[in-house]
Amino acid sequence: MGKAKTQPSDLASPIIETLRSSENGKSMDLKELRKSVLIAANLLSDGSEDIDKSSKKLFKEAVKFLEKDEKISLNADGVVKLSKTERSKTTTETKKESEIDEDSEKKKKKKKKDGKRKRELVDDDADGNKKDKKVKKKKKSSRKESENHADNHVDTHDQAEVDNDDEEEGDEHPNNPDESAGEKYTTGEVEPANKNKPCKNNPLGITRLFLGNLPFTVSEPTLNAHLNDTITHIKWITDKTTGKFYGSAFVEVRNSKDAAKAMKEINGSLLMGRPIKINYAPMRPGEEKDWPPKSKVITGGKVANAGGGQAGGKGLKAMSVKPEGCCKLFIGNLSYDIDDEGITKFFMGVESEIKAVRWLYHKESGDFKGCGYVDFWNTEACEKAATLNGKNLLGRPIRIDWAE
Repeated sequence: MGKAKTQPSDLASPIIETLRSSENGKSMDLKELRKSVLIAANLLSDGSEDIDKSSKKLFKEAVKFLEKDEKISLNADGVVKLSKTERSKTTTETKKESEIDEDSEKKKKKKKKDGKRKRELVDDDADGNKKDKKVKKKKKSSRKESENHADNHVDTHDQAEVDNDDEEEGDEHPNNPDESAGEKYTTGEVEPANKNKPCKNNPLGITRLFLGNLPFTVSEPTLNAHLNDTITHIKWITDKTTGKFYGSAFVEVRNSKDAAKAMKEINGSLLMGRPIKINYAPMRPGEEKDWPPKSKVITGGKVANAGGGQAGGKGLKAMSVKPEGCCKLFIGNLSYDIDDEGITKFFMGVESEIKAVRWLYHKESGDFKGCGYVDFWNTEACEKAATLNGKNLLGRPIRIDWAE
């Protein structure tokens, strides 16, 4: 008989386990997850980037199956996340494994201790008579010695007890751990007054960082998770005319210690297979009024602190004048992984239901151009959809304009 054909349900367990073993233990970029799962299922060779359509379809159906089962969720940025129920299962299983390991270790120690006691008892029985004689002789000698040197013995014994008490007191009151353990990084929110407080490895108290060599499919949740959920604002750097992402960004973190930790521990680390570069980005004169930006995530702009990226902004090409009664939009700078379902879900985020979508392809090669047109049922839905201009869709800032 031939080998059984892989079913979508066969990939469900590998998807859950891969998410559990991810860097943050709960979420991964969709493409990164797909590659890891297909390799684990022997549907893709390690190091290969070519994924056939049938494997993509199989993975897509498996994701839908798990979404329907409420075990995972897929957001508009292309990030797959474990449900709270599945994350709690991971915590419970880890705790049980830890308790099992701890019980096993205790049993080994007890067994070893019992064996040692048995050996000591056997040795005591074998040498019992000899020891009794020696003990009697020793006691007789000790009594005589104690009568001749009673005062000296008491003084020495008292001094030994004093030394022992001092030693025990020292064990109960060790040195201050803060004096020996070095400086620790804080993880919670800090008061505004302490946000830019100078600290170790960050004497100027800088909280803005420049990030370079970023994957072109990186999203805000993925990047924030890589920086231990310390990012408060992100500015993606894009071409001001085409909107093309340059693979770099400015980020604001919670406090100066978070910035120092990122420089020391995360700089050079691999994010989706690329070693990211991190540098301090101190404020220049006149930038204080524009940074941090008003929105948590912005795109484009002429300088590091410029606003924009939304409809009519400076970062992406500003939208043209809306034709009267317009119900159609041009959409560009799209990921090559976009499909009807993905674009529908994206616009449903602002309650804009799509009537039809038309993707554009090169005539000669038949390759997807990364753009298309979307029709809506009414002009109100079209206006809501237009507000998403510059928002990240599958790791890329979408370009939107009115179309006739």
